[in-house]
Amino acid sequence: MSVIEGKLDNFDQLTKEGLALVDFNADWCGPCQMLKPTVEELADDLKSAGSDTKVISVNIDDEEELADRFGVEGIPCLVLLKNGEEINRSVGVVPKKKLEKMLKKGA
Repeated sequence: MSVIEGKLDNFDQLTKEGLALVDFNADWCGPCQMLKPTVEELADDLKSAGSDTKVISVNIDDEEELADRFGVEGIPCLVLLKNGEEINRSVGVVPKKKLEKMLKKGA
């Protein structure tokens, strides 16, 4: 699997250069679990295509400080970062095509 687990101690290093799609989620969240296979598939597609875009999963229960930093109020929340700065955001379950569009706009 190509999804990277985001933790407070590795997050800034992971996101400081290039594109990173961050999936803020929780184990108890039904919509998050519905979106998870889509996010994993997208990460695998990016890796297969040789993309250096990172896909990072952040569990908001384990990483409350990161969720607070990004003002996450509803999950699943997908935040697109470019060189560590937020450039786009999507809340709720979305189709893979929407995520691909979001990445293309950020590239």
